[in-house]
Amino acid sequence: MRHRCRVHMLSKPADQRKALLRALTTELIRHGRITTTKARARAVRVEADHMITLAKDGSLAARRRALGYMYDKNLVHALFEQAKERYGNRAGGYTRIIRTVPRRGDNAEMSVIELT
Repeated sequence: MRHRCRVHMLSKPADQRKALLRALTTELIRHGRITTTKARARAVRVEADHMITLAKDGSLAARRRALGYMYDKNLVHALFEQAKERYGNRAGGYTRIIRTVPRRGDNAEMSVIELT
């Protein structure tokens, strides 16, 4: 029973899950679009939206929080420079999840998550 459990567990221990979400968030912001499973895409959407919200804020504390989360320092600086003009007037919904064909090996539901 998972009533009121807000965190997507992804069948991993906490340290592996956090590392996976950090890596997926970094790659999503770097490339703008990644292909992953539907469950992972739904989990990384929350983190990516949070990083973009921090970048819109632009304060030093927000920059330090983003630097502590994402793996690439130069990518964080680039995100903080571009976020104001790209997402300045939007209140949320910075990502889009599009379902694709199931994965061939295990028939897992695949999707593409992209920045809008």
